[in-house]
Amino acid sequence: MATNLTLTRLLKLVAEKFPTRNAISVSGKFIVTHERLQQLIEQAASQLVAAGIQPGDVVALTFPNTIEFVIMFLAVIRVRATAAPLNSAYMPEEFEFYLSDSESKLLLIAKEGNEAAEAAAAKLNIPRIKVTLPNSDSDVSLSPSSPLSDCDLVSEIVNDPSDVALFLHTSGTTSRPKGVPLTQHNLVSSVNNIKSVYKLTESDSTVIVLPLFHVHGLIAGLLSSLGAGGSVTLPASGRFSASSFWSDMIKSNATWYTAVPTIHQILLDRHFSNPESSYPRLRFIRSCSAALAPSVLARLEEAFGASVLEAYAMTEATHLMCSNPLPENGPHLPGSVGKPVGQELGILNENGVVQGADEKGEICIRGPNVTKGYKNNPEANKSAFQFGWFHTGDVGYLDSDGYLHLVGRIKELINRGGEKISPIEVDAVLVSHPEIAQGVAFGVPDDKYGEEINCAVIPREGSKIDEGDVLGFCKKNLAAFKVPKKVFMTDSLPKTATGKIQRRLVAEHFLAQISTAKVPKFGA
Repeated sequence: MATNLTLTRLLKLVAEKFPTRNAISVSGKFIVTHERLQQLIEQAASQLVAAGIQPGDVVALTFPNTIEFVIMFLAVIRVRATAAPLNSAYMPEEFEFYLSDSESKLLLIAKEGNEAAEAAAAKLNIPRIKVTLPNSDSDVSLSPSSPLSDCDLVSEIVNDPSDVALFLHTSGTTSRPKGVPLTQHNLVSSVNNIKSVYKLTESDSTVIVLPLFHVHGLIAGLLSSLGAGGSVTLPASGRFSASSFWSDMIKSNATWYTAVPTIHQILLDRHFSNPESSYPRLRFIRSCSAALAPSVLARLEEAFGASVLEAYAMTEATHLMCSNPLPENGPHLPGSVGKPVGQELGILNENGVVQGADEKGEICIRGPNVTKGYKNNPEANKSAFQFGWFHTGDVGYLDSDGYLHLVGRIKELINRGGEKISPIEVDAVLVSHPEIAQGVAFGVPDDKYGEEINCAVIPREGSKIDEGDVLGFCKKNLAAFKVPKKVFMTDSLPKTATGKIQRRLVAEHFLAQISTAKVPKFGA
C-alpha cells in the first residue's frame, strides 16, 4: 500500500471507479451514489472553510446515525480538520468534558438540535451549526450559514497522511477517558486491513447497526464499506431497531453485518420468539467489541445460516487487530478472536520478552493502524508504548496455529487467593445454559481470598431458573475455585454508552445493592 494514501484520497478513487454504485441508502428515504457523495462532501467542505475552519481545528459532531453525519464527518477531514464524534445521549457535564478536552472549535448538530450539547457548547463559547440534507439532489444546508463559499478554495486543499482526522476517547475502565488522535494514515490502513480480511468489494452491502461515534460502527461498518465501493444502509430511525433490521437487510441485498454480542443476542431472541419468513443469504456475520460465547456463536450460525467471525479491536488500533478468517481462508475457532490482520502482534511478559505458543502474557501490537500516542498524556504514553510495542492491557495467548485467545483485561482478571481466573471463561459457561440469556462474572473484594467471584444473570423469558440452578450448573462445568460465590438474578445489566457491558459497572451496580441492603432502614 502506498504510504502517501489517505482515506480521503481512497474514497475519491472509489468514486471515480464506481461513480453510479450506491454508497449510502437511508431506509425508506433516499439513495446517494459514490459520485454524489463526493460532490456533497466537497460542497459541505467549502461551507466549513467559509465558517473559518482551518487545518488542525477540531470539529465536534453529535448526530444519530444519519447521512448528515457521514457527509459532515468526511467534509471535516477533507479540509484537514479533526472530526470528534460524540454520543448524542451524553449529559451536559459529559459534553462539557469532551468538548473542552478535545479543544473543539465548532459543534455540528442535527436539525432537531441537542439541548445538552448546545448548553455545554454555549458555556464554552463554541459556535453551533445545524446540518440538514433535505433530499439527495439538494446541497447540504448549514444554519447559521456563512456567506456562500467557494469550492475552488477546497480543491486547493491537499490532504496529508499525517493529518489527525479522528479524535476519540477510550472508554475509561480505570481512569478518566484518554484522548486518542488517529491520522488519515491510521484510518486508511485500518480500512484496507478490514477490506482484505473480509474480501469486501463493490458488491458488498450492509446495514449499520452500531453508533457511528464509536470505531466499530464508523470504521468496520461505514468507512470500510465505502472504501471498498460497497454500500451501507442507515436505519430510518437513525439507530438500530430489531424490528426493521431484517427487512432493511433484505431490501438492500445485504451480504454481511457487524455487531456487538448484545445486538446478536437481541436478534437471536427475536428469531426464537418471532422469526422472519426468510433471511438474506449472507457471506458472513462479524462480532466484535466484547467476547462472544461459543454457545451464542453456534446459535447465530444455526439461526442465520452464515459463518460468524469473531474479531478483536480497540480504538487505539483504529479498530481492527485480529479476526477469524472467512471459511475459504481457514477455520474460524469459537472462543478465539482469530489471527492478526495487517499488523505485528506479540505476547509479552513483564520484561518485554515475546512469549512462545500457548504462553500467556500481555497482548501487544505495532503497525500503521496504531495511534502515535494519547493526547497530552505523557504518563499514559510511557506505559502504553514500553519496549517499542503498544500495550493493549489485555492478557491472552497465541495457539500453535497463530490464533489469539483472550483471557481478560489485566485489571479484570479475578485474583482469588493467588489463582487468576478469567471472567470471560465463567461468562461462557453461564450463557451455555439453555435458560440463561446473558451472564457476566466479576470480582468482588473478599476478606479471606482478597477477591471472590460473583455473577449477574438474566434468565430467558419464561424461565424459572434460580440461583441454586445456576450454581449447580457452574459446579458441573467449572473447577471449584472458579464457581461464583453469589449469583444476582436480574432482568437488565448496566451498559456503557456504546452498549458494552463493562464488568466494573456491573460489579459496582450489584455491590451497591448488597451494601445498601445491610444499612438498617430508618425507623425499622
